[in-house]
Amino acid sequence: MKLVTETLGDLDKRVALPAYDRASLRHGIVHVGLGNFHRAHQAVYLDDLFATGRDHDWAITGAGVRASDARMRAALLAQDGLSTVIELGPDSTRPRIVGAMIDYVEVAETNGPLIAKMTDPATRIVSLTVTEGGYYVDPTTETFDPGHPDIAADGAAPEAPKTVFGAIVAALKARRAAGTPPFTVMSCDNIPGNGRVTRDAVVGTARLSDPALAAWIADTVAFPNSMVDRITPATGAAERALAAEYGLDDPVPVTCEPFRQWVLEDRFPQGRPRLEEVGVTFTDKVHDYERMKIRILNGGHALIAYAGALLGCELADEAMAHPLVHGFFRKVEEQEILPHVHPVPEFTPAAYLDLIDGRFSNPAVKDTIRRLCLDGSNRQPKFIVPSIADGLRAGAAVEGLALESALWCRYCAGTLEDGSPVAPNDPDWDRLVALSATAKARPQAWLEQRSVYGDLAGNAVFGASFARWLDRVWTQGARAALDRYLAE
Repeated sequence: MKLVTETLGDLDKRVALPAYDRASLRHGIVHVGLGNFHRAHQAVYLDDLFATGRDHDWAITGAGVRASDARMRAALLAQDGLSTVIELGPDSTRPRIVGAMIDYVEVAETNGPLIAKMTDPATRIVSLTVTEGGYYVDPTTETFDPGHPDIAADGAAPEAPKTVFGAIVAALKARRAAGTPPFTVMSCDNIPGNGRVTRDAVVGTARLSDPALAAWIADTVAFPNSMVDRITPATGAAERALAAEYGLDDPVPVTCEPFRQWVLEDRFPQGRPRLEEVGVTFTDKVHDYERMKIRILNGGHALIAYAGALLGCELADEAMAHPLVHGFFRKVEEQEILPHVHPVPEFTPAAYLDLIDGRFSNPAVKDTIRRLCLDGSNRQPKFIVPSIADGLRAGAAVEGLALESALWCRYCAGTLEDGSPVAPNDPDWDRLVALSATAKARPQAWLEQRSVYGDLAGNAVFGASFARWLDRVWTQGARAALDRYLAE
């Protein structure tokens, strides 16, 4: 059955429906980046909140800035903005229809429709999920890069921006001219200090064309930091088939684990939905939650990803069931990551690790190892390298993290140990493949990626560990290297 408003009453009774009148919803949030994570996370929290009868003036209007976003817009508008979200527990499956989005602005090259919607006084929050690599951070300096060609183009033609940050600047400029208070800009991406990173991108983009506007944004616009969490696999034929088992004809269903978490700084000058009523944590300690999640969960994904790939695992739960991969995951987490993570009110680091162990092992989620291996050049410096740096500063062991880097380097050779090819899996794939070949004879070449390792390239302790493990991975294989690490 085609998913549209008119068919909701005829759907399979196992499918939970929006428990509120969608006709009562009014726009309050523009969200840029309507991928799976947003629809399984922020949209679900708002769906739950609307079901309490509260805050119906905070509905989502979707948006995108890439040409490919037009396909998602067409798919979602064809089903009245409704999304199928299927929660996959180890022993149960819970499908629901999420109705928190009420519109999706036209995707245009110079973002005119998006700027107009953000200029609307009803827009009080602009939220983002544009991926870890979408913030124009110079990996060498770890700061915003105003010289990036995309940003430079927006600085030269601010009236016709092509990036989300240029569009935000244009909308804020229009609001200032009209005397309309600025909206809050809320990043929901997995980036340390995502509020600060977003502020740097917006202010830095504005500075290129209008320094006075940039100063006004810096002084008046709120950019709260946040931590978001929910494992959400990519959608493929299996996910569409699962939706069809419930009688749903939906080309873009979302599957996810039951667990979800959202931690936010309470900095919303123009108001916000009462998300604390549906489990969102508001705190000024976001960075402690963020460090725990990014180091243990996202870093843990990297630990099982490249080890699992080289051992032939296709799914995350399959990797967790492999004694070498699971043993590697636990030992590195316990000995090299947890000592540098602070507790939060809900979890000690050890308790959080046990939670993550169970989540990764959930056989129903079907999260692919290939997805976890994706975009290592952007993820490693955020999720793995900080733990290496902390360990070296403390004089602690980093052998497991060095092995993880060696496994990533070996994966980037472009073939697995059985000779099967690895399809390109990083925006910088060709360079990584060539560099992996160079590093086979000269391991230091891999660590000279300052965009990934920064000053670690010159650390003799880490360099020696990495070289030793890379040689063992190449000469003896990943299985033997993992065996040796676990035996030490």
